[in-house]
Amino acid sequence: MTNSLACAEDAATKWLEIVGNRLGTESRNTAYMMLRAWLHVVRDRLPVVAAARFGVQLPELLRGTYYDGWTPSHVPTRYDVAGFVARFAGSAYLSRADVPVTARAVTAAMVSLCPPGELDRVLDLMPPGVRALLDGAREVHSGQ
Repeated sequence: MTNSLACAEDAATKWLEIVGNRLGTESRNTAYMMLRAWLHVVRDRLPVVAAARFGVQLPELLRGTYYDGWTPSHVPTRYDVAGFVARFAGSAYLSRADVPVTARAVTAAMVSLCPPGELDRVLDLMPPGVRALLDGAREVHSGQ
């Protein structure tokens, strides 16, 4: 039992380290807060089945964070770019001006952490403006 807890802690620590590297911070707390905001805002925009499918990809300890406060009967929440920015800023305690750079950094980390194609499936369910905000380079690529 202790071994499985250690594995869960190691996996979560690895994810937070990668997110922190993309954000340019060594603070695990900052990495956690930004990842949590990203997970919640993205999760709430997804249909229930897609949100659950994505949640399975997360390390066990971060999966708890992902599902914390989720009300499946209230999703997907419809919002545009301004709504995404407002929700992310409020959840991460950031200024709205800092959201695009932060959200893209977390998205870049998630691309490297998720199984191939998984994040594309999630981003494909976002409105084009939100997808461009999260991952502008991939939005341009997918339009070619």
